[in-house]
Parts: sequence; C-alpha cells; structure tokens
Amino acid sequence: MKSIKDELKNGKVLLSDGGWGTYLYAKGLQMGDCPELWNDTHRNDVLEIAKTYIDAGADMIETNSFGGSKIKLSQYNLEDKTYELNKLAAEISREAAGESKYVIGSVGPTGKFLLTGEVTEEELYDSFKIQIEGLRDGGVDAICIETFYDTLEAEIAIKAAKENSDLEIITTFTFEIAIDGTYNTMMGITPTQMAEKLTEAKVDIFGTNCGNGFEGMIEIVKEIRKANSEMPILVHANAGLPIEADGKLVYPDSPERMAELTPQLIEAGANIIGGCCGTSPEHISAIRTVVDKINFSFHK
Repeated sequence: MKSIKDELKNGKVLLSDGGWGTYLYAKGLQMGDCPELWNDTHRNDVLEIAKTYIDAGADMIETNSFGGSKIKLSQYNLEDKTYELNKLAAEISREAAGESKYVIGSVGPTGKFLLTGEVTEEELYDSFKIQIEGLRDGGVDAICIETFYDTLEAEIAIKAAKENSDLEIITTFTFEIAIDGTYNTMMGITPTQMAEKLTEAKVDIFGTNCGNGFEGMIEIVKEIRKANSEMPILVHANAGLPIEADGKLVYPDSPERMAELTPQLIEAGANIIGGCCGTSPEHISAIRTVVDKINFSFHK
C-alpha cells in the first residue's frame, strides 16, 4: 500500500473509524477494568469491534491501545505486559483490516505531568518506547499519538516513535472552548501553537480529536489550516457535546447530523475524518456516503 500521506496527495479524503470505549463497555467492560487487557482475555470481542468499523466503510482503524503505555498499565499492575498487550492490539486490528486498509496504533497520554514532577522525561520516553515497539511489531501502518494536551509530552512520544520505528506519525490534541470563544487544551495550548510545534517536530499528519463535535472541529481545523496550509489534518470528533439524560451521558449528534456537517469539515481543511466518543459504526457508514460523493466529484 501507499503511505497514508501519499494516499492523500491527490486530494482524496480518507475515512477513519469511530469510538472504541463505548463499544467496549457495551460488550461488558466494567468501570475500573483495563481495556487493553481485553486484547488478551476478550480477543474476539475486540476483533468484532474492529471488523464492524471496516464493514462500515472505514479506510483505517485504530488499535485498542489508547491507555497502553507502561505508565498507564502500571495502574493495573500490568506494566510487565506492555509490549505484549500492544502487539496483540495491533495484530487484532491488522486481522480486521487485512492488507488493503490501514491500521493506526493508538497512543494516549500517560496522565502524568512533567511540571509537577510526577514523572521524568526519561520515564515518559521509556513508557512510550515499549508501547510503540509492541504496536510496530504487531503490524501497524502508523502511530497515532492522540488526545494530547501538553506539547512537551507529545514531543517525547514523537521522539520515541521516530527513534524506534520507521512508521508514519500522526499526532492530535484535544481542545475545549473558552469563555471568549477561543479553543485551548487544558494546558493552554491553542490550535495554532500545536500546529507550529508539531510542524517543527516533523510529524506526518496532525489534527484534533475528542472534546468537540463536528461543529467545534470545523473552527479548530480552520485555525490549524491557517497555521499550516500543507500538512494533512486528521479529525476524530465526538458525536456532539455530551448531555445528561436519565442519569447517563448521551452524545446528541446522530449519524445524519455528522454526515450533514462533513462537507463543511472537509472544506475547512480536514483530510481524514473519523469519530471519537459517542460515535458508532452507523456514524461512520453515514459519513462514508458523503465522503464517497466528495471524492467522486473531486476526481471525475
């Protein structure tokens, strides 16, 4: 296969997968359980999730490894299984994707803060290194360093990916809207600052995920695109902002609503579109229809 970046060079829009967490809980994962352990104990359930997104039309799927860093897994006393669980995550998604679809290895933040002295740069690097080695050896096509909020931790993860693999590197930050209408991470990083830092870090693709539905993502993508007109942008959006209904968090954006907003997101500058919290295979299928029409009209 071409690299993901090469696949995007002719203007094609690619479709990624949707949320994994909600799906895992629906299959029986309990609060407080380790999702990554399911790669070993509930392999068929994880494989079914991955296959469902491929069947819905995704061009690429992630791996069940968001919390698979050594530091995160130590919370479950599973740090010694870091390499194994990540390799399994990659192998499962690769089986679902086959050789014609892309697999991107999910790497989330550790939850530890350098500023407070909870962790050192060396500990972060080692934590990400082992995770990335497992994903690499399991057969991913790219590393997706996602949902970050601190540029320094992201840069350490990027360094670990560059020095321990030859894979493409995708990096996304999560932003929240401030009272003044601007978007920032919890550490105060703006989309513009993220774009500048990640351009310097020489990632292959950058973007944003979680924290917003398509409406918010449109504005974020516009700001990112102003800062860098060339870098491919990936967006994994929530199904809207969650609201409480009957004591539960509900994501309000239907598949139809996300499909309706897809052209605006692409016009803003997004090159890869997928879902995060609250999205389902139905959302991906609806977006697939729109993406196919846009790709057809662009290339005819």
